[in-house]
Amino acid sequence: MTTGAFEDYDEHAATAAATAQTASGRRRILIAGTIGTAIEWYDFFIYGLIAPLVFDQLFFPKFDQLTATIAVFATFAVGFLARPLGGIVFGHFGDRLGRKSVLLCTLLMMGLATMSIGLLPTYASAGVAATIALVVLRFLQGFALGGESTAAILMAIETAPGNRRGFSAAVIQAAGPVGVVLASFAALAISRLPEADLLSWGWRVPFLISAVLVALGLHALAHRGERDLPRGEAG
Repeated sequence: MTTGAFEDYDEHAATAAATAQTASGRRRILIAGTIGTAIEWYDFFIYGLIAPLVFDQLFFPKFDQLTATIAVFATFAVGFLARPLGGIVFGHFGDRLGRKSVLLCTLLMMGLATMSIGLLPTYASAGVAATIALVVLRFLQGFALGGESTAAILMAIETAPGNRRGFSAAVIQAAGPVGVVLASFAALAISRLPEADLLSWGWRVPFLISAVLVALGLHALAHRGERDLPRGEAG
């Protein structure tokens, strides 16, 4: 992309949205985007932290230890493969419907997928259907995160004043590692449980906690205090 194209984006896509916001409104938007991003990264990476602890026994018990471990990390990789697709699809709808609508949709999708993982039956009770459901839910996690990452950063840029766009985008980027740290603490806490408790119910807790986090994120996004502004209107 040429320098002229970037300049066109700055002037055409962001200026109108930014000037329509008050300073307090911009802060609320940035805070809401930051909270949503942190929550989505918590949901995305809690899988990668919990799966190596127990998923080989719970969802891939028919494999030997090495093959089961490879299968666990293969399902983890499915989320990364889905992210570009989510970015493309939700980027398209963000231009047409507005970033807020996309953020609400992706946060809800991520939350439902994460909570559903926490409620999944294991291979022992549902057989291969449990493993397939795990892979599908992991794909939905990656699909949702791909859309959220695009929408949150664009929302921050488009509503920030010209001299704060880089800072606003950086804040959204920094929120991702915050979510990873929260997921790490959750994984550390349950890893200290006795093995029997960890395998029976403990591994589910960090996934189910997502219900509370997503409710907070949806509240923050739904009460941003401004109407959703598709890029077409901003121009």
